Amino acid sequence: MRRRLINSTLAVVLVVIAVFGVSLVIVETRTISASAQESVESEALRLISVVESRLLGEEAINSGVLAEQIDPARYALIEIPGRAPISVGDRPTGSVLRATETGEGGEKVTVEESRSSVTREVGRTLLIIGAVALLAIVSAVLLAVRQANRLASPLTDLAETAERLGSGDPRPRHKRYGVPELDRVADVLDSSAERIARMLTAERRLAADASHQLRTPLTALSMRIEEISVTDDPETVKEEANIALTQVERLTDVVERLLTNSRDPRTGSAVVFDLDEVIKQQIEEWRPAYRSTGRALVCSGKHGLRAVGTPGAVAQVLAALIENSLMHGGGTVALRTRVTGNQVVVEVTDEGPGVPAELGARIFERAISGRNSTGIGLAVARDLAEADGGRLELLQQHPAVFALFLSRVPVDRRTPERPVR
Repeated sequence: MRRRLINSTLAVVLVVIAVFGVSLVIVETRTISASAQESVESEALRLISVVESRLLGEEAINSGVLAEQIDPARYALIEIPGRAPISVGDRPTGSVLRATETGEGGEKVTVEESRSSVTREVGRTLLIIGAVALLAIVSAVLLAVRQANRLASPLTDLAETAERLGSGDPRPRHKRYGVPELDRVADVLDSSAERIARMLTAERRLAADASHQLRTPLTALSMRIEEISVTDDPETVKEEANIALTQVERLTDVVERLLTNSRDPRTGSAVVFDLDEVIKQQIEEWRPAYRSTGRALVCSGKHGLRAVGTPGAVAQVLAALIENSLMHGGGTVALRTRVTGNQVVVEVTDEGPGVPAELGARIFERAISGRNSTGIGLAVARDLAEADGGRLELLQQHPAVFALFLSRVPVDRRTPERPVR
């Protein structure tokens, strides 16, 4: 590209020089020739005036007197009737400039000058024009090289940026070049890099979330299938198969929810649902895991509550809290439902050591965990809660009390306290 820009600029300059230079040479040559001819004619006119003046004054007219009135480089021939011709200077040979003037008494003066003087003057003019043209060409080449570098270097940088994007490096360069068109291309590439980075981040986040959220349901489903494989009781097989199908439906809902949340975490599909059914389903699913560790999972508070949200998302949030208490807490884990204002609150607490003080403000951040866990569960749970207009908070650190807030749907009948079970 540099060579093309230099060649094109040089071609334009040469065309301009050829057009205007030739015209200037023609004009200057004609001007110099006309000026020389006018000078010769002027000298002939002056010389005839001198001759007439001397004739009237009856003064001597000879070559010595006339030589003082003429340019030494010129030749003059004075012809007076009745007298011998008088010549002044050396007569030039070859091509000459000639001017003849005739006086009132028949006197005749002829002045000649060799054209070599005109040729020398034209040569000096051509030399000056050529020097100016050469200077213009050199200047044009230097400017073309500078402009080519100014344009070609940014294009090389932009090509490298595009190549990096294609090779999977989406870091924007935020480099500008002072050329509006190139800066526009750089803006587009940087915007594309940022979009690609967000897409890659979303894909990695989806993979991590899916791995975390599907781990427990798949484990539970595997246990149900194992129960079916080792039993011969048709009723047991039927019961376990129904439970397994329910868990498969929940897995499908989890996957759909994760996909929706990965596209836009703010997009929910909230409906009015029975909170008791979701809590009951979670307790039944997690109670075997708690029994295997010698711990209890209980529920208390108001019943018959109806809330606004996505049942599958609420179930995932509660599952994340219950699993968190199972892994990091201790003793009995209690789920308690209550009403505050126009909101339904589900609290999850245990008898463990609680949340460390240094993690209290960052417990919902990704990759933040008090132990060697992924640190994803609580972050995903908060995103799911906020997608339906709810919120998830840490109310107390010692012991740990997490609370899920959902919009409440009022009911007509009173809702008595539900005993602990």
